[in-house]
Amino acid sequence: MDEALKDLGDYIAAAMPQDVIGTEVAVGELMVMVRPASITRVLTFLRDDSTCLFKVLIDVCGADYPEREARFDVVYTLLSMSQNQRVRVKLSVGEDEPVPTATGVYSAAGWCEREAWDMYGIYFADHPDLRRILTDYGFEGHPMRKDFPLTGRVEVRYDETQKRVVYDPVKLSQDFRSFDFLSPWEGMSEILPGDEKASADEEEGAESA
Repeated sequence: MDEALKDLGDYIAAAMPQDVIGTEVAVGELMVMVRPASITRVLTFLRDDSTCLFKVLIDVCGADYPEREARFDVVYTLLSMSQNQRVRVKLSVGEDEPVPTATGVYSAAGWCEREAWDMYGIYFADHPDLRRILTDYGFEGHPMRKDFPLTGRVEVRYDETQKRVVYDPVKLSQDFRSFDFLSPWEGMSEILPGDEKASADEEEGAESA
């Protein structure tokens, strides 16, 4: 399988040498790295070429590396049902660098790109309806970024007593990603649920001895 994926990667790289930066096979999956400006050409080729026929877009997702100049990776997962193969197409962009939308190649990219915009702030140029999809109206920031604070925010819920939507402050018992693993959530004691039985068994064993 790895050999077949390697051959496919070599074929794609040879067919689009100015668009494909490199290919690799890892954990039984083919990854194709491309230039951001070339993404629509590469996706169109992978969809229409008779050797590829990746007709199905499964997902478009982002990854955040704030220490890099090209902060975000955008990863497209494609499926070829006729070839029984999958491929991941990856590009890297800076925080303010737009990515050409893939909606003209795969209509399913519409909602996936909206999610990447909502969660990471990755901007997809020429998207027909690029707006938030998971967060509330008026939400500020992008919650999947690694520098997004976990405190100072509000949660939205419907209050049955007041018969309206209310906003409550989010309360966490520790600072951003500073977990002590003993009492990670507010109100939890150092004895985790179930541990009291083990303590009782130890005491019974000591008494019988």
